[in-house]
Amino acid sequence: MKNFVVKTIANAAAMAVAIWLLKGITLSGENTARKVLTLVAVAFLFGVVNFVVKPVVKLLSFPLFILTLGLITLVINALMLLLTSWFAGQLDLAFHVGGFWTALIGGLIISIVAWAMHVILPDEQD
Repeated sequence: MKNFVVKTIANAAAMAVAIWLLKGITLSGENTARKVLTLVAVAFLFGVVNFVVKPVVKLLSFPLFILTLGLITLVINALMLLLTSWFAGQLDLAFHVGGFWTALIGGLIISIVAWAMHVILPDEQD
């Protein structure tokens, strides 16, 4: 359970950085508290998408993974971010990703920041 909370916090921080850096990724709300709650909800949703959908997509794209020497992972991360944006829209969460190229850059930013947050935050395996 602690590991799940740490991953959600790391995803929320990474998404906040991507929202701050890219104009094509938006998060809106009436006030700061509402934005923070939306950000945490979207981070949770992003974690669920990465846990459920991403392994299936990686398995199906394994030949492309070998062919591109792993660069297809950037595209898969972008697709997971776009899928999260779509699910957020279905759940009336005020989070939107503007397009594929924005999602590609956003996925790269989220990956780097989430990795850094996982290094900083404590883990269950301490």
